[in-house]
Amino acid sequence: MKRRSQLYVPANNMKMIQKSTTLDADSIVFDLEDAVPSNEKENARNTLAKALSELEWNGKELCVRINSINDKNGIKDLEFVMSLDKINTILVPKAEQDLSFIYKSTGKNIIPIIETSKGVVNIENVIRSEGVVAVTYGAADLALSVYGDIKEYEKNIYIKTLIVLNAKAYDIDAIDKVYFDLKDLEGFKNEALEAKRLGYVGKQVIHPSQISIANEVFTPSKEEVEWAKKVISAYEEMIKQGKGALRVDDKLVDAVHYKLAKKILELSGSS
Repeated sequence: MKRRSQLYVPANNMKMIQKSTTLDADSIVFDLEDAVPSNEKENARNTLAKALSELEWNGKELCVRINSINDKNGIKDLEFVMSLDKINTILVPKAEQDLSFIYKSTGKNIIPIIETSKGVVNIENVIRSEGVVAVTYGAADLALSVYGDIKEYEKNIYIKTLIVLNAKAYDIDAIDKVYFDLKDLEGFKNEALEAKRLGYVGKQVIHPSQISIANEVFTPSKEEVEWAKKVISAYEEMIKQGKGALRVDDKLVDAVHYKLAKKILELSGSS
């Protein structure tokens, strides 16, 4: 399952839900939380249920971001999502604890969103939960939880690295946070490139204009694929000869590079 681009769509907006069927995002996240006012929650559930019964998304990962499980709307959301056969995955905001009960009760995959100081401290317990397939984070809510500055948390390398290291330790996807400045596509691309270099597999997006950029950044380039094929061929030949390391393009290549090359081909669809 590719998660290069994960698009948020307000669940109370039928027009935007319909539009999402034509977009090239890998994942669609129907949002019942922040994008929906408190007095629109029930309408959002009804609108989403109607849309899912009428529309098709051609094999995309379909997700719902529920409200906090500590909120009555979050409990209603869980009951609602259980009845939605087309929904693959539940995004859990402000995740701070073991979420296995959600998987056991719904049978849906889980993507926790780390958005509080407690969530950061307990991240390993969160992502070890049964059913977790990926993890992401929210800089604005995290900053609010510690009364910090949002801009500082948007670029906080410690948080970015902590998320991806924990994700990779448990073999799940790390998805980078949203980028709020819709006019600054260059800034979005630069942040996506940084996330890729850190080990993220994709980025959450909030506007169609960001989708193609995320897909491009998180798809291995032609040069990366060519390098990977060269490394794999050379390394496998080296193993046959009983050697332990070799040069490719005047750079040392060993087992680590071989594994990376295999991953690049997997992500590119060439493996």
